[in-house]
Amino acid sequence: MLEAASAIQLGIKGTGSSKQPRLPPCRSPHTSAKLSSLHARLSLSPTFPLETLARCLIDPTAEPNPKFNNATLSNLGNNLLGYYTTEHLLAKYPRLPIDVLYAAMHAYISPQTLFQAGREWGVEDAFEPTLEVDAGLLQFKRLKPGEPWGPERFFKTGDESALEPPAPATDDPTSKSTLDSEAEKKEVEGIPLSHATANFVKSVFAGIYLHESPSSAHHFFRQHIISRHLDISKLFNFEQPTRHLSRLCAREGFQPPIARLLSETGRRSRTPVFIVGAYSGEERLGEGYGASLDEARIRAAVSALKGWYLYSPTEKKEAEEEEEEGGREFSSVFVDVGEVIV
Repeated sequence: MLEAASAIQLGIKGTGSSKQPRLPPCRSPHTSAKLSSLHARLSLSPTFPLETLARCLIDPTAEPNPKFNNATLSNLGNNLLGYYTTEHLLAKYPRLPIDVLYAAMHAYISPQTLFQAGREWGVEDAFEPTLEVDAGLLQFKRLKPGEPWGPERFFKTGDESALEPPAPATDDPTSKSTLDSEAEKKEVEGIPLSHATANFVKSVFAGIYLHESPSSAHHFFRQHIISRHLDISKLFNFEQPTRHLSRLCAREGFQPPIARLLSETGRRSRTPVFIVGAYSGEERLGEGYGASLDEARIRAAVSALKGWYLYSPTEKKEAEEEEEEGGREFSSVFVDVGEVIV
């Protein structure tokens, strides 16, 4: 009786302990045209089974059993995306400040970015996770109207005890911790559509990594994530650029930076324009313009700092690229001493 009850609770049909529980026919991956179409659109290998792709579409809010949802796959995919993105950015821009690195990683693999990727893949979502839902639809429990999400969920009542770790569970079925955990399982809170789609995208990366190969997952990452355009130069925000540039030149043993006026027009008019260059000795580090000499000098310092931190080795090769060219060993990349502390 307990096995039959647990099977029904998990959305699985079973008639007794002698028979193995099975998914109902409406959940069969091989009878879903949507699932097969999604598999073909993503150009997944035949070694990537439809069962795994169907599991990637089931969020833990729709199915609490970890054997049937994408919780473990999403966790693995999240780690893979973080590793691949960090490797790409540090190998291409080894001098990036840590804040800019985190901002670039967020731009590439944030839930909103992965949500857009899932929309481009043509992933459709189900309104309610029921047994009649097609296996090719994204299944999750939606947030109720007005229900908070994120940090507001914990602080909506002003009680910080919600952030405290739960007490360890015991074998006593009447203990308070066991009863609380069972109550939490019954009341599963929903998540937004963007986060459910992002979890699906992460799960697909994990499935490719497990069923195909790490090189296939890296190639899929370059096709769908890094191929997106991101202007990293717009992520910088220097509070004291002139002082920052002076500290940088002193650390690297360069001559102290000097601002030199290169050209100007309309000094006595209402719209003057000044062009100033930042020099270290005879070498020009950057150039900027502005309506005043101070503005042009600051922009010249910002231009010099961006030129330093956005340095990219010309012979940079990632491990996957070298494997495709002939299996050569991965050559070490340039490692910088780090950013300047102002």
